[in-house]
Amino acid sequence: MTNPTRLLRRAGSLAVAVLAVAGLTAGTAAAAPAGWGGTDVRLIAFNDFHGNLEPPAGSSGRITLSDGKQVEAGGAAYFATHLKNLRAQARNSIVLSAGDNVGASPTTSALFHDEPTIEFLNNIGVAASAVGNHELDEGYAELLRMQRGGCHPKDGCQFRDRFRGARFPILAANMTFEKDNRPAALPFTITWAGGMPVGVIGVPLEDLPSVVSAEAIKGLKFGDEVEAINRTADTLDRFGVKAIAVLLHQGDNTEGGGPNDCRTTPGPAREIAQKASAKVDMIFTGHSHQQYVCSINDPAGSSRPVLQGASFGRILSAVDARIDWRTRDVVRSSVKAFNTVVTRDVAEDAKTKALVEEAKTKAAPIANRPVGSVTADVGRTAAASGESQLGNLIADSQLAASTVAGAQLALMNPGGVRTDLTFASSPAGEGNGVVTYGEAYAVQPFGNILQTISLTGAQLKAVLEQQWQQGPAGIVTRVLQPSSTLKYAWSASAPLGNRVSGITVAGQPVDPAAKYRVTVNNFLGGGGDGFTELTKGTELVGGAIDLDAFTDYLAAHPNLAPPATDRITAKP
Repeated sequence: MTNPTRLLRRAGSLAVAVLAVAGLTAGTAAAAPAGWGGTDVRLIAFNDFHGNLEPPAGSSGRITLSDGKQVEAGGAAYFATHLKNLRAQARNSIVLSAGDNVGASPTTSALFHDEPTIEFLNNIGVAASAVGNHELDEGYAELLRMQRGGCHPKDGCQFRDRFRGARFPILAANMTFEKDNRPAALPFTITWAGGMPVGVIGVPLEDLPSVVSAEAIKGLKFGDEVEAINRTADTLDRFGVKAIAVLLHQGDNTEGGGPNDCRTTPGPAREIAQKASAKVDMIFTGHSHQQYVCSINDPAGSSRPVLQGASFGRILSAVDARIDWRTRDVVRSSVKAFNTVVTRDVAEDAKTKALVEEAKTKAAPIANRPVGSVTADVGRTAAASGESQLGNLIADSQLAASTVAGAQLALMNPGGVRTDLTFASSPAGEGNGVVTYGEAYAVQPFGNILQTISLTGAQLKAVLEQQWQQGPAGIVTRVLQPSSTLKYAWSASAPLGNRVSGITVAGQPVDPAAKYRVTVNNFLGGGGDGFTELTKGTELVGGAIDLDAFTDYLAAHPNLAPPATDRITAKP
């Protein structure tokens, strides 16, 4: 295994070298060639790819347009073609990622620790990426391996004989070591377009510890996004780099709209964009898996684009801009931002298709194994109550796997349900209704461990009340998916901390003083998604891997019908 300290030393040396190059050019590159006023540059970005080399299925493989119509989208071979087309339209272009390239991936990538996805990103010429929360799913050492290469310490090199790592820097300006506050990754990189330097800053969300298991990020801390952006932008500016883009792995939600609409609700990305240094010219966002193209004023009152391209390789985000040869800065009036849907009506890129087919072939013996069957699509779209068919099904599977530990109910985090289970014929062609291991894996790719804990009835109510949390931009709602043994009601008009009522377990009213055995995954058990009340559980008994519980349940219940979403009652 490559030594992490040595890697960081190399990273630090690289940062110094980059700054030196920028400093040397600061006094020479400003002179404009005769007759030239500036360089036109196209920055093309994507976010939250999550190893979706194959076209994603179900709702995860569609994009909603401004008129409400939907179009099939995604797939690496189509992605590569659309990217080539966008690059061909511009003399100078730079390809970037706002993070979550890997993690929570389908089996085609995940069975090989996402090495095929890194190979794909290398092939399409990515120049830089931000660290997303899923880049740390397997811990910091694995992030370093993704960057520097080498075989997996446990599973070795299974995709190819060797893994060379990312040929682009994975950036995190606000990620440091807890012990001494040293940078744990490069904060920025400098790339070139038409003879002009462009600074790229990568920033994961400050709240990353709330969405990643505590063990995975042990020893790391994540600082304020605005402070990190401003500090790094000042550094770039001092070395003569005036054109600056930010890759921000944080995003806002929307009230609908198409890829190029701006119908965002107030959220952290907008707040960061309003406060971040005016030296920054554009902000590519991620994490929320939404689609939008917005123009938001910086602290100096000048507008700049803030955009995001959904997820799973379904949209490419682009910003066209002119960099002035004299000032070396972006001419704000020249900036045009837009999203392009990765439709499947173009020819597949041959090199990418070959890579995907290689991964599919090598994964097939495991991915195509049937594990169960369903009678209809089982969706993850939430009902008015907040529960979903698939979330309920997963909670039921976790309860069934934990009866040996005395479990009476199970709760599943909605963010861990990654895609729908579809009834249509699987990629292996086993027939309608068949669920393969690969399809089940795509639903639950994290490999979390089930834990059964004891909570009092009062603590259980407190957990359910934490489904509504006050955030900087308003109330954040995360409705836990309940097993069939748990029922309750909640009122949207009730004050925070007092929204839940009528809780029953196995048909009996919950006694605040009585003890209940509750199964959750280790992410929730560690206080993930802000459910800190779960950390107070006692008498912890470890259980199965969540995916194993899910596939075992599917095998034990063939021709499974989608469960009803009647466990939670939503009131005004």
